[in-house]
Amino acid sequence: MKIHRRNSRTFLLIILGMLSAFGPFMTDLYLPAFPELMEYFGTTTSLIQLSLTFGVIGLAAGQLVIGPLSDKYGRRRPLILSLTVFVVSTLICLLCRDVITFICFRLLQGIAAAGGVVISRSIAVDLYEGKEFTRFFAMLSAVQGLAPIVAPIAGGLLLGITDWRGIFAVLLLIGVAILAAAFRFRESLPEERRQTRSVLATFANFRSVLGNKHFVCYMLIQSFAMGVLFAYISSSPFIFQTEYGLTPVMYSVCFAFNGLAIMTGNLIVPRFGSEERALGIGACCLLIASLVLAVCLMGGWSVVAIEIGFLVLLFCVGMVLPTSTSLALALERKNSGNASAMLGFFQFTFAGLV
Repeated sequence: MKIHRRNSRTFLLIILGMLSAFGPFMTDLYLPAFPELMEYFGTTTSLIQLSLTFGVIGLAAGQLVIGPLSDKYGRRRPLILSLTVFVVSTLICLLCRDVITFICFRLLQGIAAAGGVVISRSIAVDLYEGKEFTRFFAMLSAVQGLAPIVAPIAGGLLLGITDWRGIFAVLLLIGVAILAAAFRFRESLPEERRQTRSVLATFANFRSVLGNKHFVCYMLIQSFAMGVLFAYISSSPFIFQTEYGLTPVMYSVCFAFNGLAIMTGNLIVPRFGSEERALGIGACCLLIASLVLAVCLMGGWSVVAIEIGFLVLLFCVGMVLPTSTSLALALERKNSGNASAMLGFFQFTFAGLV
């Protein structure tokens, strides 16, 4: 423990878990409403997809701005400011009448949501170290890993009882709830540990972070693991429903089990005793599982074999993501905002490319 913890562990786990899941929910919750949005705005599929692209760009680029600012001004003020901007931009998205305005405020929404993602990791670095940091971060990563899988399912369920505005109203309520909780959050970065140089000099710390070869190695491992996760998210509907003829309900069941595999992989990490060992085993198993699953897919194996392959693959992803992230952040505790920003930027850039 590095400083006196003034918020309870339960409160921190809840608010940081919500913040870490914030980005994926912002991008994925409204995906099932794409056809309805296209009809409402009277526009093309490409422009509606562009709203997703701009949201991901904002989510990636916003972390590069908010991360360094949180190193200079502390975590609480940038967090409250970004959540306030998120609430306002979400409200404007709800009231939009034309698609261009909608796309522009999706970009702003993404930038604001980036604050929650990047600052949640930095707060964990501020408050925990050693095995306590490993355990806490594993639980945080379990939430973050499940969010991209749960969000589209939740969006589909919401679309059954409401329209696209209802989905954005839920996003608005989530933003307001987290903003209210943020006012209860007590600063985790004391003034004596903040960056004392100018704002521009704080941004220059990116150079020293990227100069750390071990950090860059862990960052690339994390980014490629996220690429595997988003390759699964983007392709699994076609694999299970188009190629194997599963019903939407059965596909959702498979999706849920695969989400549990990620969570199990996250939560098993502390049992290895060493994060380096867990990462090494997880990365090797991920490579083997990827190759075996590729052979099964190309060979047209049964859907049961394919699902077992995905379970193993995503279990390994669940081991790699928290260990690579926590090991990277542990190397750059003095620049944790910058380091967290770089991790988030590359993570969502890889996800967007996939």
